[in-house]
Amino acid sequence: MSDHPTSAHYPSGADKSPGRRGTPGDHLSDSDHLAVLGYNDSFERSMSPWANFALGFTYLSPLVGVYSLMAVALSTGGPPSIWWIVIVACGQLLVALVFGEVVSQFPIAGGIYPWARRLWSKRYAWMAAWVYICALIVTITSVAEFGSGFVTSLFGLELTRNSTLVLTLALLVLALGINFSGTKWLARIARIGLFAELIGVIGLGLFLLIFERKHSFSVFFDTMGTAGDGSYLPVFMGAAVAGLFLFYGFEACGDVAEEVSNPARGIPKAMLMTILVGAISALFSFGGYVLAAPNLEEIVAGEVEDPIPTILEGSLGAVGAKIFLLVAILAFISCVLSLQAAASRLIFSFARDGMMPAHRWLSKVTDGTKVPRNALIVACTAPALISVLIWFNDGILVAVTSFAILGIYLAFQMVVLGALRQRVKGWKPAGPWSLGGWGIVVNIAALAYGIFAMILLSLPGDSGSFFADWIVLIGLVVVLAVGFIYLFTARPDRKSDAPEGDAIAVAEAIRTHRAKL
Repeated sequence: MSDHPTSAHYPSGADKSPGRRGTPGDHLSDSDHLAVLGYNDSFERSMSPWANFALGFTYLSPLVGVYSLMAVALSTGGPPSIWWIVIVACGQLLVALVFGEVVSQFPIAGGIYPWARRLWSKRYAWMAAWVYICALIVTITSVAEFGSGFVTSLFGLELTRNSTLVLTLALLVLALGINFSGTKWLARIARIGLFAELIGVIGLGLFLLIFERKHSFSVFFDTMGTAGDGSYLPVFMGAAVAGLFLFYGFEACGDVAEEVSNPARGIPKAMLMTILVGAISALFSFGGYVLAAPNLEEIVAGEVEDPIPTILEGSLGAVGAKIFLLVAILAFISCVLSLQAAASRLIFSFARDGMMPAHRWLSKVTDGTKVPRNALIVACTAPALISVLIWFNDGILVAVTSFAILGIYLAFQMVVLGALRQRVKGWKPAGPWSLGGWGIVVNIAALAYGIFAMILLSLPGDSGSFFADWIVLIGLVVVLAVGFIYLFTARPDRKSDAPEGDAIAVAEAIRTHRAKL
């Protein structure tokens, strides 16, 4: 079956034969819905709603986020920085609600790219996808690099540049091998990663809260001198990293939309569940570590670079800490796996519409396992090359990853802005999952939150070094400049006949078909 867009058509009736995956109620079958959007089935719809949620959750990975950021958050804003988890979760929930309506009408592989194209234009979508792909590639690299540290700790190896490179490449290749085996194995490992995450964050967090608590809950309102003699507000704003770096990954549920049965109804719910469960997990984890920390004052003072191993050793003992490391490694493997899967589907979707070099090669789907193998190779090779560069100069890790989170937030808000633009033009989302009259209110609130978050992420540091203080914006400007140069010299938008800006027309076509059922 072709992987490339067909002319959109509007089936006269849903095929109810046993071989077709239908949607309950009065909506289109999965195949008919995809046909209305201009595509034929390319993948095997073997991912359950539960596995779809697991994919998004392991990508979001509260265990990875809390472990990576707790020391920075506490040394910046003290224990009250935990409230950023609540603030950002609420803001990203608004974004997820908007994404839910979009994916319900456009359940297409690739997520951010096809959504932006159908809401605005091919050029607009090209830039959104370019920024998002770069951010994903860098995120895969950083997660694999950090995961290698857990492996060395588990086996008592010395953490050197050589061991970091070897283990990072091993994690990338392991994830690639699992992804090569097909969607079913991706779903299985994602579920294992989900359980590892829940044990590592909620289970451990509850244990620390109940049995190892050394501070009262009032500590979360104690700034512990982080503001000095000045106002605490700027300090609290600086600690926003505690939440902003945590709550993305839910969009991965939509990246594999063509591999999920009944995606128009199930994926919006999976995205919302990812945010809600992720918030609860992060609160238990962050809160448990803070309350169980025997040296909290030293951590807040910035005297302890990596406080979690000390907390675990003191609370769980040497054996317990090793078991936690094993659980954490499973979570890291699942996180890299999910990131690779999301990046490959985005690259596939981009290539399927002829919007990037080597698009015919990148848009191929293997006959047996039904996965975009060539796109997966790119999603593994690019991070591996960055890892080699980091081996030559480990100082560039911060430089290459600084723009990633801001880039992801920018790509998100390009979709949110595109949805709002279509609503102003009269778009009423026609998927089976809808916010109804609340849609435009939520859309405006999500855009306002996104702008607020990007401003926080763009604020310069205070080290006194221009490059170090402005590295986040410098990295994003470089990525945007390269993207614009390619877009306006190669003109990939002219080489694609894929539909664009047709949200209203597609909604009308869906409603017309629904009326015939």
